[in-house]
Amino acid sequence: MAHPNWEFEFTEENLASEIARAKKAGKEVDATEIRAESAGYDVANDLIVIRLKNGAIFSFPPRLGQGLRDATPEQLADIWISASGSSIHWESLDVDFGIPELVAGIFGTKVWMSELGKKGGEITSPAKAKAARENGKKGGRPKKMLM
Repeated sequence: MAHPNWEFEFTEENLASEIARAKKAGKEVDATEIRAESAGYDVANDLIVIRLKNGAIFSFPPRLGQGLRDATPEQLADIWISASGSSIHWESLDVDFGIPELVAGIFGTKVWMSELGKKGGEITSPAKAKAARENGKKGGRPKKMLM
């Protein structure tokens, strides 16, 4: 007998059909969405390394990730993947990241990403210093050309 709020009657046949439909949907998600297969911390290279289900490997230095900068190697190694493979988590650090967001280069909140951008702009290099000196000889940064 069907429950009054259910859309169909639960029979062995209907149940088998629903299980087959769910398995098919799961395979489609695995094939189209970015999911992690494994994750770990590479101490030698100071990288979080994530192997994706599609065969690609993604890595990033912990200093980029919000909440990971001051973590010990032991804490970084204590990483686990959600059952769906859609996120990674560090229990002792209370830090979570979505896999699609990481692959897209999002390593934290908007505020965190803004701070990372500011720090990147502050970095000096020999090429940057040389360009600044050359521009200084010409009267500073070139004016933008309006068309």
